[in-house]
Amino acid sequence: MVARRVSWSLGFAILIVVLASTVAISSAHLRAGSASATASGQAPGPSGYHLLKKIKLGGEGFWDYLAFDSPTRRLFISRGTKVVVLDVDSEKVVGEIPDTAGVHGIALVAGSGNGFTSNGQAGTVSIFDLKSLQVIGHAQAGMNPDAIVYDPATKRVFTMNGRSGDITAIDAVSGSAVGTIPVGGKLEFAVADGSGHLYVNVETKSEIVQFDSKNLAVTAHWPLDPCTNPTGLAIDVKNHRLFAGCANKMMAVMDSDSGKVIATPPIGVGVDSNQFDPGTGYAFASNGSGTLTVVHEDSPSQFSVVEDVPTQSGARTMALDPKTHEIYLVTAEFTPPPAPTADNPHPRGGMVPDSFVVLVFGR
Repeated sequence: MVARRVSWSLGFAILIVVLASTVAISSAHLRAGSASATASGQAPGPSGYHLLKKIKLGGEGFWDYLAFDSPTRRLFISRGTKVVVLDVDSEKVVGEIPDTAGVHGIALVAGSGNGFTSNGQAGTVSIFDLKSLQVIGHAQAGMNPDAIVYDPATKRVFTMNGRSGDITAIDAVSGSAVGTIPVGGKLEFAVADGSGHLYVNVETKSEIVQFDSKNLAVTAHWPLDPCTNPTGLAIDVKNHRLFAGCANKMMAVMDSDSGKVIATPPIGVGVDSNQFDPGTGYAFASNGSGTLTVVHEDSPSQFSVVEDVPTQSGARTMALDPKTHEIYLVTAEFTPPPAPTADNPHPRGGMVPDSFVVLVFGR
């Protein structure tokens, strides 16, 4: 009897050890599987992006590009003849940059302490002090300077001149124009890789141009097929990927070394801006139809649409804060568009007075 009890106890102990070992092995497998999924870059679940707050600014004037200055928490908003500067924490306008006729974009250069605006109607660039917001100079650009971008590799600011189809280079320290280089076509947004290259969307040719920012020369014309009429552009510098927002409802992902189109995930209607957040691996497209498309970079060769976050009609341009991962969009309410005419086949409705707002999206 005693011998049987000892035998039974020994057998039970062995069973416990076996079960514990099995659980440990299973847990290890689960942890390994989870780590493998993370390492492979599989698409996460919903992004969690939602409307955090709506800041009503009102005022007159349509808008184009936005720029966000993380150190000062200031959002720079182009408004036709001026740039409005908003403190996003206090929700108060802290200043304006005046006399920027037809302003499209804003480039912020922390190293020089200056900012630059592309003034489309005037064909000029306004140079302003980032702290005081006072205009301290001007530079001549081409016809209808649209996008404007700073290249840290050359310490130059570049304007993409939409009507004259060329690029103007400006020394960010002296504020002097260095040269204007012909490209051809209607130039839209551009990005710099920090290693001496610019990449520019050519809307009318549905291509991306690679540009040598040091020697001021076009080095490649890359077709974006099947993408048509690209506008917004973003870059993943680490993985050498470009994200172009296309009029035919897709985001063309291109290898910035070879010019090869890798993927074309679907996006919403009316895209005008793209952003990439290296901290989360998300690429964004802000669509005038009222959605924010979130695409995840699962790996450098695979991209998944996570979701289309509802925003508001007309919210087609945006800025990203890479520190908080928040997205800033602007829009307004509109009256119904008038009937189309031969001179204006795609008329837009007027803006409802004092309806202009900033939308803040986060996780």
